[in-house]
Amino acid sequence: MHAVDAVVRARLHSEVVLVRQVAEYIISAGGKRMRPALVLLSANACGYSGTRHHELAAVVEFIHTATLLHDDVVDESSLRRGRDTANAVFGNPASVLVGDFLYSRAFQIMVGVGSMRVMQVLADATNVIAEGEVLQLMNCRNADIEVDDYLRVIRYKTAKLFEAAGRLGAILGNAGAEVEEAMAAYGTHIGTAFQLIDDVLDYSGKEAETGKHLGDDLAEGKPTLPLIHVIQHGSPQQAALVRGAIENASSDSFAEVLAAVRSSGALDAARRHGVDEAEMAKAALKPLPDSKFRETLLQLADFAVQRSF
Repeated sequence: MHAVDAVVRARLHSEVVLVRQVAEYIISAGGKRMRPALVLLSANACGYSGTRHHELAAVVEFIHTATLLHDDVVDESSLRRGRDTANAVFGNPASVLVGDFLYSRAFQIMVGVGSMRVMQVLADATNVIAEGEVLQLMNCRNADIEVDDYLRVIRYKTAKLFEAAGRLGAILGNAGAEVEEAMAAYGTHIGTAFQLIDDVLDYSGKEAETGKHLGDDLAEGKPTLPLIHVIQHGSPQQAALVRGAIENASSDSFAEVLAAVRSSGALDAARRHGVDEAEMAKAALKPLPDSKFRETLLQLADFAVQRSF
């Protein structure tokens, strides 16, 4: 990860001062860095011994960071990772344009790797992520969304980059089709688990630990899995309360919605779904030979669902 950070710092350089300032601000905020870590672990688990995995881990981090910059503008968010969002500090135009810079810089780096297969995987992933963003936008204020439709949003918007990260490591390691698909499946499942737990933490976490305002999803009219559970399995009163909050995109009744989410068993149900995804991620690793990297991938799946931030 130190090597990846060195690539990130070097490739953030721009002659345009504002680009450097905004990019540095968002990158230096930290984060869990699970996606670049997955590139490194996957490559090492598949026997790769070069340095290209550092570059591709940086590419994945740049793509992820670009989506964060754009997401915070779309969602009008003011807090991420415990501090003001870039758009709150620098304004929406700068955030959008620097997000574009990070996307294009990511593609410059991947071209330098010199693999058409790598470029195909990352180009496809970036396109699907954009579709996921639009799907999420279309589903805002939609209290009638089904679980499968919501999971589709997660798999496009969040899990796709995890999938690409796992696949890239296998490609670098020339691991063969079976292992490549196994690593892609691992990424899909751990990415889905990761987002489901984020959904749970939006109604159960501590703001100081999660680094975001609790109830943000509700204020944006996002029908996440805990809310869908209340509508489908809660009492008529609870369902009506949550439906109204989603359709009005309002967190005014957050305390009442929170009580309904907790008393209806929605958090436990969403967490179980996340744990199931994590178990499927671990099962996908069966084709990999035993190694400390495979063991760490197993631990990473557990971390995705056991974390409090």
